[in-house]
This record gives sequence, structure tokens and C-alpha cells, in this order.
Amino acid sequence: MDKIVAVIPARMASSRFPGKPLKPILGLSMVEHVRRRVSLCPQVNKVIVATCDREIVEEVERFGGEAVMTSDRHEHCSDRVAEVAEVLDAEIIINVQGDMPLIRPETLEPLVAPLVQDKDLVCTDMMGAIEDDSEFINPNVVKVVVDTSKYALYYSREPIPSLKKAPSGYDMPRYKQFGVIAFRRDFLIKFAGLPKTPLERIESVDMLRALEHGYKIRMVSTLYPVVGVDTQEDLELATEFMKKDPLLSRYN
Repeated sequence: MDKIVAVIPARMASSRFPGKPLKPILGLSMVEHVRRRVSLCPQVNKVIVATCDREIVEEVERFGGEAVMTSDRHEHCSDRVAEVAEVLDAEIIINVQGDMPLIRPETLEPLVAPLVQDKDLVCTDMMGAIEDDSEFINPNVVKVVVDTSKYALYYSREPIPSLKKAPSGYDMPRYKQFGVIAFRRDFLIKFAGLPKTPLERIESVDMLRALEHGYKIRMVSTLYPVVGVDTQEDLELATEFMKKDPLLSRYN
């Protein structure tokens, strides 16, 4: 059994940035950067790209990677990953978005560690500090608030918690979700089959479905910058970061 498998969902028909998985960054496509960087994590036994687009499969296989075709009807990335999980003999599935070319392999071990240590835990989710107000008001950035044990309380694309209502001078913690999520395989398949929930639809954040159905999500902090690419400007920013990233020499 491959105990830990990373699945990278990717599709060409992004509403905000069509074709982004194959956009070039310093000589490699974005999805290939993600695949190679995740493969550097020693805790990950296998990396699979999940897509509904033949050109992405061909791109991955051209470099010797593994890719599988999935349905083109999935509403969420987690649904695409769950389709792949159904045929995997694995204990833990990590969902790593295909538009995160700066993902650090060393962030994945602390993400899965709570699942390895606590068999009752079903899901962990990566988060980081919000750097500035522009991120806080950006609807492309999913915000999350947590309890004192770092379990998710709520997700939103709106600014949460409210800074307007915070006492003057209060140092309010602000966190963003990165979209790197580890599931126990059986829970991921169950989660994908759960009915969609009202808050999930309102906020357009699928992890709210788990919270609304009463499941707990352990948030795991990382200090490493994670740049999600949703626009051409994001791609240019990621490219500039990549030029200075020593990790590039380990796989390029």
C-alpha cells in the first residue's frame, strides 16, 4: 500500500485564468513545477496529476510523471481528487492544487503528521498568515478563523474576523487557506458524497461542507510563502519568486 499519495487536480478551463496549468515558468509548465516539487517530499509515496484534459496528461507523461483522466463534470477540486482516491490503495491523500508552483515539499510532512499521530482525525488543512490588507479583501484568497486548538471554525472569501469591530490596537490574527489539504482516504470519499451545504454554496468554499456536517478540520500553519496563480499578474509574481528559489535547482 502507498501510505501517502499526493493528488494534483488540474484543468484547462479555469474561469479566472484559462489554460493556466500549462503556462510556462522558467522553462517548465506550472503543473510540472508542482508535480516535481511535491515529489521531493520523502513522506509522499506517489504523486498523481488528476485532470479532465488530454493535453495535461500528455504534458505530465512527457516528463515521466503519472496522470489520470477524470470526469469533466466535477464542481470542486476535492471531487476530482476523490474520484482518483476511489481506485487507490492508500491511507492518506494530499490534495495539492495544480496552480501552486511554489509549493514547498517540507510543508507536507507537518500537514500529514497529525493524521499519522491521531487515528480519529480525518482531515488537515494548510494555512498561513495574511500578509497585508490587499490579501484580506481579495475574494480569491480564502480566509479561515480557528479555535484555540487550531481547528477550523469558519471559512470565507470575505474578510474574517471583522477588523472594524476589533478593539483599537488589538492585534487580530488573520489566516488564509492555501488549498493544500490532507484527507484520510475513506473520509475523502465520504466527503465527496455528502450533500452540498448552504454555507458552502454561499461562500464557495467546499471545506465548509465538512464543518456543516459536523466534522473537524485541523489547521496546520506554515511560514513558507505559497503563491496561488489565479491571474496573469500572479503568474508574473510566481515567476519572480521562482528565480530566487534555490529549490528550483533540485529538480530542473
